[in-house]
Amino acid sequence: MAVSGSGGLDPVTAIALVGALGIGSQWLAWRLRMPAIVLMLAAGLIVGPGLGLLDPSESFGDLLQPIVSIAVAIILFEGGLSLKFHELKDAAKGVRRLVIVGAPLGWLASALALHYVAGLSWSTSAVFGGIMIVTGPTVIAPLLRQARLRRRPAALLNWEAIVNDPVGALAAVLAFEVVLVLQTATGVGDAVWQLAVGIISASIIGVVAGWGLARAFSRGHVPEYMKVPLLFVGVIAVFTASDRILHEAGLLAVTLMGLFIANVELPSYTELRRFKEQATVMLVSGVFILLAANMDRETLMSLDVNALLFVLAVVFIARPVAVLLSLAFSDVPKAERFLIAFTGPRGVVLVAVAGLFGQRLAAVGIQDGAQMGPLAFALVAASVVLHGFTLSPVARFLGLTAADRPGVLIVGSSTWSVQLAKALEKLDLPVIVSDPNHAHLRTAREAGVEVFFGDILSEVAEDRLELVRYEQVIAATDNDAYNTLVATDLGPEFGRDKVHQIKRVKHGARYALPATLGGRPLGVDETYFDLNERIRNGWEFRVTKLSEEFTLEDWRAINPDSVIIAEFGNQGALRFLEPDMKPQGTNSAQLVVFGPQREERKDV
Repeated sequence: MAVSGSGGLDPVTAIALVGALGIGSQWLAWRLRMPAIVLMLAAGLIVGPGLGLLDPSESFGDLLQPIVSIAVAIILFEGGLSLKFHELKDAAKGVRRLVIVGAPLGWLASALALHYVAGLSWSTSAVFGGIMIVTGPTVIAPLLRQARLRRRPAALLNWEAIVNDPVGALAAVLAFEVVLVLQTATGVGDAVWQLAVGIISASIIGVVAGWGLARAFSRGHVPEYMKVPLLFVGVIAVFTASDRILHEAGLLAVTLMGLFIANVELPSYTELRRFKEQATVMLVSGVFILLAANMDRETLMSLDVNALLFVLAVVFIARPVAVLLSLAFSDVPKAERFLIAFTGPRGVVLVAVAGLFGQRLAAVGIQDGAQMGPLAFALVAASVVLHGFTLSPVARFLGLTAADRPGVLIVGSSTWSVQLAKALEKLDLPVIVSDPNHAHLRTAREAGVEVFFGDILSEVAEDRLELVRYEQVIAATDNDAYNTLVATDLGPEFGRDKVHQIKRVKHGARYALPATLGGRPLGVDETYFDLNERIRNGWEFRVTKLSEEFTLEDWRAINPDSVIIAEFGNQGALRFLEPDMKPQGTNSAQLVVFGPQREERKDV
């Protein structure tokens, strides 16, 4: 393995190792259904202070801090890019309170915990307390994806995390400027003027840059293939320009830039956001591995009982008190208040900014400033592990998950799709049938199936439907082109292995849709018209439970003409079968089958 002259890995090998560990942790977490952040944190500690394989400070030298800063800027820009004002709706008041009231209260409560529990000076506590306002979009986003919360509590946590990240950094700047005034001969007026100029300049730079890029994109001044590269360059330029005026003001600028672009209805917004999300997954993985690996054993060993008490005070006292007071007498339900109060994981911004300001405080003679880095890492590690494993069960206990079991979204109402929906409901799965034709939904309504009248790809559907309730999609309208559009558009959001499409009607090469578009085929392998003709000829859906006494082979022997549509496993996982797939046929599994009616049958 290549090493540098100082004993660490050379930069290229270090980047390869960080990438493999980060993306590998993400994949393993997906397979094990665990919080990805926890695995990334563990991986960084193992290869860093654990085994000594990676020392980012040696491998990257003076470039480590700029690398982390640029990565954090891109992450915050992507966070701003995901914030649309129309998604706030009933959560708007709660978000305002969490930012305007909750942030100052959190600053005060955190500073008190730092001074009286961790034993830090008031100067260090004031600076560190400002940074601790942040709750980390790098951590919140993966946790929300896993916990499948309802829309409003998810919106509250997401908006608070993204908006408070630059606010927390600027609060630390304000506190540091005050400390600098007390420690040096710098005038108070100069410090306040510098802070005001920095914030105003960063805000103007971010909004103007967002406006300029949006205008250039919408008027066709930039070709499609250059939009994403131009965005990346623009983010780095805006961050650098703002940061030169005032340290950490760049975080505010890039967040406002993303927020502006997200709310101007760009035609290419979806493609831009998806690419940015993919880039953010890689950056979050890399930054977490780097920060964890960069901790040394001496620093970790320096964390004593006071550090533990400090973490407990922040998690169970400072954060809940600040949130509950800020949301008191609001229209946010009590269950949501408690969930938000006890959900405050910290992320990379806290560690990165705390390490920077800790060094600056130590440089001006405040020695306990050096403790900010270790304490920040301890808080991040503890909160990530705690909330990573508790958010889902706590949300279920409070009744704030979208559904206990992920359900199925069926696009297209017909006799066949309604009967499929009724069969899936027997498995206690949430099912909804969507159709833009009101008359088509009559069969579904009469059968008691939940329906949505409208285009599933519209913003109305995004606003009114808790899409997080559904894990699988079946495109089953009588329009093959629309089915293909739905499957292609929803594929990146749900996962292409979770989006299915009924068989297309065969046309000549002139009219055939591209085979690379659309969803996965269903095991029934028949068109819309063939499927509904089967229903008219007496076919039906049944749910059959397998056991040691009644195996898959036994079922096949008495149902030679029936087709297995899906298999519902013992652990609550639903798997739709493709034409060439075979069911696992384990004991206690339930099969959703489509076949001729039988006079004598036993549904389970």
